[in-house]
Amino acid sequence: MEQGQWREARRLVREARRVVALTGAGISAESGVPTFRDAGGLWRSYRPEELATPEALIRDPRTVLEWYAWRRSRLSRCRPNAGHRALARFFLKRGEAGLVTQNVDGLHTHAALEEAGDAPPDPALPIELHGAVGRDRCNGCETRWPAEPLADSLPRCASCGDLRRPDVVLFGETLDPEVLERARLLAERADLCLVVGTSAVVYPAAALPLATRESGGHIVEVNVRSTALTEAATVALRGEAGTVLPALLD
Repeated sequence: MEQGQWREARRLVREARRVVALTGAGISAESGVPTFRDAGGLWRSYRPEELATPEALIRDPRTVLEWYAWRRSRLSRCRPNAGHRALARFFLKRGEAGLVTQNVDGLHTHAALEEAGDAPPDPALPIELHGAVGRDRCNGCETRWPAEPLADSLPRCASCGDLRRPDVVLFGETLDPEVLERARLLAERADLCLVVGTSAVVYPAAALPLATRESGGHIVEVNVRSTALTEAATVALRGEAGTVLPALLD
């Protein structure tokens, strides 16, 4: 990689007053997190699009919840990698939140808690655009709890009696407008947007880096390959997040 690109990226990071980072599946792939469509992504011959929908949850809640329990068991073996940890240290040091993720695996939260130690982890805790598999949410009143093992009977909310489900955005559902607004404000106010491990083509998340640029800020892309966002980036660093981010941010 050209040294000039590295120097420019480090300068942008050093001089930025406010930084927002948008991460996607690429950063978690390095931790062994399986994607929906990888070779081991099918479960009992179902396609994810058949299960991760509100209609499937109504039609066959037991099967949907069993699938998510399987996903949770696979994620339980994954740990934050050097990229997650570098971002956690970066925002903890700055003392100002700015991390936004499209991932539902919870690895940014784990990294924040581990890197913070006895200190408050809040600056490194992510805005989770699509929720988190490791939480449950009431399908009715939207109360949230840590995920619990699936029992013989369907889990119900103690307050309203509706179904407890994974706290993730299903296909066909819209993102929480309050969560999206928090992310949008971070992007608009940032001098620099780090885009890590995502092609940034799925909206509304894809609009966040462009909001930073339209406000006069810069985009630094970290990815193993070129994406649709590359031309809009001030600097594009090629490589895995676990290698690039510690060198860029620490």
